[in-house]
Amino acid sequence: MNEPTIEPLIVVGVDGSHHSKEAVRWAVEQARLVGGRVHAVMAWEWNRNPFAIGMAEAQFAEEEAETAEETARRKLADTVTAAVGASPGVPVFRRVEQGSPAQVLVDASKEADLTVVGTRGYGGFKGALLGSVSQQVVQYSAGTVVVVRESEDDGEA
Repeated sequence: MNEPTIEPLIVVGVDGSHHSKEAVRWAVEQARLVGGRVHAVMAWEWNRNPFAIGMAEAQFAEEEAETAEETARRKLADTVTAAVGASPGVPVFRRVEQGSPAQVLVDASKEADLTVVGTRGYGGFKGALLGSVSQQVVQYSAGTVVVVRESEDDGEA
C-alpha cells in the first residue's frame, strides 16, 4: 500500500513590508513548482505593564493584547492578499503567533521543508543588507532558508 505523500511545507515570514511581500510571492511560486503549501507566519509581541497591579488594569491589558493579535491577523491577511491575491493557486495558510519574530520563525522552521524571509522588514537601517530578524533566522533555523531580495520595481519611496 502506498503511503500518502505530504506536500512540502514552506514557511514564510511576514511583517507587512515590501520585503515580506516579495518573500510571500517567492514562497508561493516555489510551492507551485514543488506541489507544496505555504504557511505565512506573522509574530506579534505584547509587553504587559509590570506595574499594573489592580484587576481593572489586568483586564485592560488583556483587552489590549487581544486587539494587538487581531491587528496582526488583519495585517497578515492584507499583506498576503496584496502579494499574491485571493486565489494564489496553492494552499496558503495564515498563522499569527505571539512572540519575537525571529524566535517564532525559528520555531516554525522545525516543521518546514523550507523557510523564506525577506532581506529586512520595517525596522533597522534602510541601507542594511540583512535585517536582524532575517539574520537570526538564517543563523538559527532548523533547515534551509531562502532570503529573498526586494525587486527593483518594488522599492520603497
